[in-house]
Amino acid sequence: MAIQFIRWACRTVVVLAFGGACWGAGAQPVGDAADMQAIYANAQRWLDQTVSNGVGNLPLRMEIVVGELDRRLKLATCDHVEPYLPPGTQLWGKTRLGLRCLQGATRWNVFLPITVKAFGPAWVIKGQVSAGATLSETDAMAVEVDWAESRSPIVANQVDWVGQTATRTLSAGQPLRQDMLKATQVFQAGAQVRVLARGAGFEIATHAQSVTAGVVGQSARVRMDSGRVISGTVVDQRTVRLDL
Repeated sequence: MAIQFIRWACRTVVVLAFGGACWGAGAQPVGDAADMQAIYANAQRWLDQTVSNGVGNLPLRMEIVVGELDRRLKLATCDHVEPYLPPGTQLWGKTRLGLRCLQGATRWNVFLPITVKAFGPAWVIKGQVSAGATLSETDAMAVEVDWAESRSPIVANQVDWVGQTATRTLSAGQPLRQDMLKATQVFQAGAQVRVLARGAGFEIATHAQSVTAGVVGQSARVRMDSGRVISGTVVDQRTVRLDL
């Protein structure tokens, strides 16, 4: 089943409860006379722009849920509240947004909890897959999931997980991520393999004995009939490619 990529769109959900204090992304004042609709609009524009700049061309539909400050917190009136990202913060998963007062009788700085969701096409496990099992096309199906739910990157392309080995037991509904998979070993040291040597305009096939175990996509060493040991890339369970 092929993944059909979608254009991403960004939607920001802003929930504010400041105990009498509100904030805006521009020079909106904080206080009981503030225009709440303008504050929501400015907040959404700032967050949408910041997230969209980070997403780039990924096929994701973004959603940002901004939490609440402690209702007991009392913030002084401020004429200009600036949102910012604390050092090392990424708008991905559970994170936070900084708010600082730049124009007011009292300068203050607070942090809002944020959950950034990034919905996009992915592959999820249909049923339980045992640790150490090799995944086949029937083990997962294509659905939309939240890529940002975990720090480990999503494996979005089927060719990148079919034939891989599960690093742990996988349960139904789990999206496939990089930390769940590892390359599959296809032959042991000492196995007879075919060496396919390619150069400009020619291709030579011969046989050799593996010196190291072979993992698809990784380098393996083989001993030729002449006794010479060379390294090549493992293509499948019986082929090592050598690019000259």
